[in-house]
Amino acid sequence: MEIEEAFGKVLRKIRVEKSISQEELAHLCGLDRTYISLMERGKRKPTINTIFALAKGLNESPGDLVIETENLLHL
Repeated sequence: MEIEEAFGKVLRKIRVEKSISQEELAHLCGLDRTYISLMERGKRKPTINTIFALAKGLNESPGDLVIETENLLHL
């Protein structure tokens, strides 16, 4: 599994757990909904700025997003 695919799975899992739509998350983060969709499908690599924006929108720590991704990859 590629890093972007693992990150996308983590992003989707947290977003769904918090009952936030892609559109709502995009609004909270100042990103486009299609970009959220592409990240969740592992089609885009988020920058560090994007990870911080997503974490803020999800009310999570950026480090937690990275750690969960790392755990999924078994690194």
